[in-house]
Amino acid sequence: MGAQKQKPSVSAVVLAAGMSQRMGRPKQLLRMDGKTILERTLENVRGSAVNEIILVLGFAADAVEREVSLEGIRVVRNDAYQQGMGASLRMGLEAVSCETDAALIVLADQPFVQPSTLDQLMECHRLSKPQIVIPMYRGFRGNPVLLDRSVFPEVRQLSGDVGCRAIFGSHTENIRKLPVEDAGILLDIDSGEDFQKLCDAGVRNKAVRSGPSAILESKQEMPAGRPELVLVGRDAVVQAMAQLGQLLKFTVTIVDPWLPLSERPAADRVLHALDFSQLPAVTERYAVVASRGQFDEEAVGQALHADISYIALLANKKRAQELSASLRVQSIAPEKLAAIRAPAGLEIGAESPEEIALSIMAEIVEFRRHQEKNKS
Repeated sequence: MGAQKQKPSVSAVVLAAGMSQRMGRPKQLLRMDGKTILERTLENVRGSAVNEIILVLGFAADAVEREVSLEGIRVVRNDAYQQGMGASLRMGLEAVSCETDAALIVLADQPFVQPSTLDQLMECHRLSKPQIVIPMYRGFRGNPVLLDRSVFPEVRQLSGDVGCRAIFGSHTENIRKLPVEDAGILLDIDSGEDFQKLCDAGVRNKAVRSGPSAILESKQEMPAGRPELVLVGRDAVVQAMAQLGQLLKFTVTIVDPWLPLSERPAADRVLHALDFSQLPAVTERYAVVASRGQFDEEAVGQALHADISYIALLANKKRAQELSASLRVQSIAPEKLAAIRAPAGLEIGAESPEEIALSIMAEIVEFRRHQEKNKS
């Protein structure tokens, strides 16, 4: 018998150095059911099969070390935390063991990610050795991600408030998107409103982990024969576009993993999976992706596969070029990629979310009228 292959060594790098500017206080130390957010996150990491845990602290580091049990955890302080996530990533990866084959990049404000999900990411890396493993829930990309050691040098070069997502475009052929049954990969706490909603739901509530039960929520009565406007994201532009869509007599469908239809008064439908095949057949459909990088590639891919002829992407030219390059690797035909409008909207000097929404809706109206002329 040959020697048994040694199990890869995987470190967890927990990023907890942020300033919590939107929260107004250190969110690492917010308490949920008697425990801090960071304690819950560390409990889940400890419950997995990682070989070591590196915790990167910065803002409020002294308070964290006083209030949170850090036994068995290697603590690294990022004094340059004001420069953003890039410095924390660099310091965390520099601190991992030299025997480490891969690292899980864990966000401190994600207390609902199950230990079994971390184990699934590690097992995926062990079996097929991708450079990057990304968890996916109902088609939505989440965190944490797993990085193979081969990409550590590239990640260490990142600077500013930039996460490891910045390198994904350079490794499209070596990324594995792993479906998981864990809605916790999408749940983070960016604001007091986010925190209150999670507290109201209850930290042991199964619904928090499993997500909404219905894939598609629709109003009981909707006018037939209307064109459909599909909006992806929670951006303020999406909210303004939903209102404009209603005003212009579109059926408005918002794609969101969590928010119920009852909290979207301007929407006719809410799709809780990034799967456009779940939508009813319509004659006209227009898609606007405003997920600010979070689900861009997946959402645009869905729109292309659904043969939507107008796809607006809220992104700059550089981001749009990166996304197009990634989709070309997936064998998307160039003529299909031509349907992507980025930057989106007519050039009217738009700056505010409402003005940007107006410019995109104006472009959609122009596109519709052009299509109608071609048919006549």
